Order: sequence, then C-alpha cells, then structure tokens
Amino acid sequence: MPAMRFLAMTSAVLPLAFALLASVPPAAAQDKETIVEQPDANLSPKQHLDQLYTELKRERDADKASDIANEIRTEWNDSGSATVNLLMQWADKAIQDKRNAAALDFLDQAIALKPNYAESWNRRATLNYANGSMRKSMSDIERVLDIEPRHFGALSGMAAILTESGNDQLALKAWERFLDVYPANRTAQEQLNTLAEKLAGDRT
Repeated sequence: MPAMRFLAMTSAVLPLAFALLASVPPAAAQDKETIVEQPDANLSPKQHLDQLYTELKRERDADKASDIANEIRTEWNDSGSATVNLLMQWADKAIQDKRNAAALDFLDQAIALKPNYAESWNRRATLNYANGSMRKSMSDIERVLDIEPRHFGALSGMAAILTESGNDQLALKAWERFLDVYPANRTAQEQLNTLAEKLAGDRT
C-alpha cells in the first residue's frame, strides 16, 4: 500500500476506532445471572436472540459454539420486514454477480426503510471494506455496534480494518471484545494471541 494512502487511511480510522472501543459495552456488563436451558417457542425474536447470545457466551466447545453462532446469523438475516428482507436478498445476489454499485443501492434502501436493522449496516460495512472504503466501513460498523454491541461480525470487521491499518493495539482490543461475546471462536483466539505476542515483542 502506498505510504500516503496508508497514512490517510490510518488518520481517518483511528479516531473512530478509539470512540468505538470506548463506547461498546462489554458483554460481561450484561446480566450474567440469566441461565437459559433451551429455546422457548413463546419468546419474541429479540428474546430468542438474547437467549442465543447467552448460550454463545457460556459455550466452550468450538463446534457447538459455531452452531449457536450460525443460529444467531440466521436471526440477523431476518429484519422483520418482508420488503427489507427482499432488498437484502437482492443485495446479496448483486454482490455475487459483482454488481457492487447495485448492491450498495439496495443496502441504502434497506437502511432508509429500517435504520435500526443492524445487519443492513453490517452488510454495507463489509461491501465498503471490499471496495477499499475503510472510513465508510468503520462508520457503518459504528452504527452496527450502536444497535447491537454483541455483533461479533462487526467486531471482527473492525479488528480487520485496524490490523490492516497497522493499529495492532486497537485491533487487540477489538478481538478482546469479540471473545467476550464469542469465547470459543478459534480464529479470534489465534488472532488475539498473535497480536499479543507481536506487541510483547515490540516492547522488548
């Protein structure tokens, strides 16, 4: 990456990253006394999602945790609006067809229709990242985490941006946030250990 572009990206991303890591409450701050044995068919979508996050935080088996994480992703994909869900499907198809401009348009429409739906912001953050728009991606991640602080997908995206921009200390904090939500994720564990070792080496 050219030096000027790297410096410009770093100066744009750093202030927002500091704000994000300072403002996202750790999952540990939530009710730790809640114990859920099995899903309840009478739960609302939000209650069911809260239940899944509780299970994910407790689960230490990586494979079982992965299954819970997939259930959470399924919940993320349902906005509660048939129109927004359709726009999200169109956006996914456009991304597969490498029509990124059309995908951004669909995602913009989904966000306009339901601004408190976290996954539309997260999908746009991912697309902006793929397009090289790190500042826009980080801004969308901020919105995701405002709506859902436990969104481990957004937290991993933030960590990736920070790592790419050379901000290892902040990337480490982002992975710590991730693991507070999803402790059994092996990739996140490896990323955190690698960064911790690198930072320890830099200090010696």
